[in-house]
Amino acid sequence: MTPTLLTSASHLLRLSHSARRLARNPSSSLRLLSLLPASSPLRAFCPRARPSPIACSAYSTAMADAAADDTSSNPLLADFDFPPFDRVEPSHVRPGIRALLARLEGELEQLEKGVEPAWEKLVHPLERIVDRLDVVWNVVDHLKAVKDSADLRAAVEDVQPEKVKFYLRLGQSKPIYEAFNAIRNSSDWDSLSDARKRVVEGQIKDAVLGGVALEDEQREKFNQIQQELEKLSEKFSENVLDATKKFEKLITDKKEVDGLPASALGLAAQTAVSKGHENASAENGPWMITLDAPSFMAVMQHAKNRALREEVYRAYLTRASSGDLDNTDIISQILKLRLEKAKLLGYKNFAEVSMARKMATVDRVQELLEKIRAASWDHAVQDMEDLKAFVKDSGSAEANDLAHWDLNFWSERLRESKYDIDEEGLRPYFALPKVMDGLFSLANKLFGITVEAADGLAPVWNSDVKFYCVKDSSNSPVAYFYFDPYSRPSEKRGGAWMNVVFSRSSVLARHGSSVRLPVAHMVCNQMPPVGDKPSLMTFREVETVFHEFGHALQHMLTRQDEAFVAGISGIEWDAVELPSQFMENWCYHKNTLLSIAKHYETGEPLPEEIYAKLVAAKNFRAGTFSLRQIRFASVDMELHTTYDPSGPVSVYDVDRRVAEKTQVLAPLPEDRFLCGFSHIFAGGYAAGYYSYKWAEVLSADAFSAFEDVGLDNEKAIEETGRRFRETVLALGGGKSPLEVFVAFRGREPSPEPLLRHNGLLPVAA
Repeated sequence: MTPTLLTSASHLLRLSHSARRLARNPSSSLRLLSLLPASSPLRAFCPRARPSPIACSAYSTAMADAAADDTSSNPLLADFDFPPFDRVEPSHVRPGIRALLARLEGELEQLEKGVEPAWEKLVHPLERIVDRLDVVWNVVDHLKAVKDSADLRAAVEDVQPEKVKFYLRLGQSKPIYEAFNAIRNSSDWDSLSDARKRVVEGQIKDAVLGGVALEDEQREKFNQIQQELEKLSEKFSENVLDATKKFEKLITDKKEVDGLPASALGLAAQTAVSKGHENASAENGPWMITLDAPSFMAVMQHAKNRALREEVYRAYLTRASSGDLDNTDIISQILKLRLEKAKLLGYKNFAEVSMARKMATVDRVQELLEKIRAASWDHAVQDMEDLKAFVKDSGSAEANDLAHWDLNFWSERLRESKYDIDEEGLRPYFALPKVMDGLFSLANKLFGITVEAADGLAPVWNSDVKFYCVKDSSNSPVAYFYFDPYSRPSEKRGGAWMNVVFSRSSVLARHGSSVRLPVAHMVCNQMPPVGDKPSLMTFREVETVFHEFGHALQHMLTRQDEAFVAGISGIEWDAVELPSQFMENWCYHKNTLLSIAKHYETGEPLPEEIYAKLVAAKNFRAGTFSLRQIRFASVDMELHTTYDPSGPVSVYDVDRRVAEKTQVLAPLPEDRFLCGFSHIFAGGYAAGYYSYKWAEVLSADAFSAFEDVGLDNEKAIEETGRRFRETVLALGGGKSPLEVFVAFRGREPSPEPLLRHNGLLPVAA
């Protein structure tokens, strides 16, 4: 869900392996069973031995039902408590998705024939249809993101148009649209709950944006555009992944990797082993450098070899911009189609379409971006002057010709010199298991929940994936989540994200329970364990784990039972980053940080003087980093407002013009970062990248509520945390984000806390 996000985890056994392990460990089995909802048929599993279908009536009934269905051998069509990630193969995708679409088409026809403007006759059956396709397609889409293969790509490419066609058919259903309008205009409207009103209004708006009002040729054209956009976005993403995987640099001379920390050398050697260099070692090489984030960032920050930094930087900056993987034409086609779609819907540009489902307007976005840009510019200029002076004082010849591939390297040296902090030297204090324990302890203090390991309860897609159960204060499960922490460049796309597996829903409750519990997955790309060492994290990776967990919390702790507005569903996109960015603030909270920062070998806590230095360094180069986000957001907005994709000006011309006001060191002429800008060309952030800054205003102001009561006041912090849970985390899309924020904060949001937190305003402001 985010641009600079990460997360982590360790080992997870598949259910079949777990059953054998549980047979040897009855107490472990009982603990796992306690994590299940009381009514789950999986509770029929005997604690001391793997049961037979005969012994477990609930299990045998489910098996009998499945046997009656001649497609039951396809795991995508199975009736599951948790998705069968371990059993889905590319060969299942085509028949599974097609069989599901055929079944859902029949259900949709039945709904349309008997539709009434009544909740049970309209929303309930619609929710079942939408949910089933979402859940199954998300399984396939998730596997494509974390376990990519040529066969899976081909299968998805074949059935994707059919999936899009069904979604268009559903979204453009006149009977359903008219039924929702009838509810909206009925005399019972005022008696509906806020959540149900939001469901109705959201469905009406989505239908209009989905082309329900278009007729004949216009509708046909709209649908063609949607199909093509889906295909182009998929291809854009694949090109970025393939271009990232394509770059491999094998180094045999140790002098060329001088400066790289031991963790990076270990990873490079481990990568070399995976590529067939069996005798590679951290000490003697050979070392394989890639464009995957842990490898790329290590080179940019620590490699003394300037030529290596330049080569890797240029390769990264020009990913997917040449040859068969060139995304340039794809970008042009996407922008043309989005503009054409907007005009079909009666809007001037695609940004207006995007804003129709957000808090902001185009004018307010541009106003906010300019305010933050202006506040950041002088600080960024000073950042560059400080860096140049430091390089010159260091006696380096690079001082006379500081280039882009030098900035991260020398910034890291300056940070080390100014604050006496060595980020690599901090890794031993941030072992993944301890970080997760501290994160869960914080969640317990703030929100009154307990997070327990539940490995073996649900199938997983890789042995490194962890599975957790979230319990409330009564020790009852309220949610579950998967956690996939490590980089796997050969099959897993970069970045970090949280996504939905199941939404909370009363309609879709199973086995006699009152509600189906929410399930999420968190995915990151941090450095995996090397040798016998656990995954040792940078402080930035710690922040990313907290960020993604914030997203997951909003999904998991929702109190909404209407799936269309439960968790992150139905929330305006520019507010969805509030909980994630809010959680990052706790990484600088003394008690929280010192509780997780323990040396992985000695158990020695992080010295308090180092904590003080981390806090002091928090806003190091804040102006530069702020402008970077403003550049991304500004070029996104311009491409989707005033830019003419059919005109003579290229997207790179637009980017360079934006960079004149958002980048102190002008970009290289060959800068092609847009070719890898998946957020806006293959994600959900088109005309929406500003959302990070918009939500950062909300999150900084929300955290200031904790500052107001005193971060050392445990009782007040817990009370404020419970209020945050009952509003921001619980209400989901059931109320507008502004109403939710005011319910928590007692007033509308202000940008001042953000500027203050970033050191861009005096503390007294």
